[in-house]
Amino acid sequence: MKTKDLIAEAISLPVEERAIVVDSILRSLNPPESDIDRKWAAIARRRLSELRSGAVKGVPGEEVFSRIWKRFSP
Repeated sequence: MKTKDLIAEAISLPVEERAIVVDSILRSLNPPESDIDRKWAAIARRRLSELRSGAVKGVPGEEVFSRIWKRFSP
């Protein structure tokens, strides 16, 4: 099968199936590393726990991006 035909067939799939195809292709280019994934998951769990307990306060995304734009705008 030619690349052009493969792409045309993939595009014709329902969006959920296209997402699975894209994810599979991306994973083949950059395979997951379980040790790194475990470390990121532990950090995510810790941060969620800190948010839920009130140990840290979340910052709305709009505010974060506003600060970034102000900081890096000429």
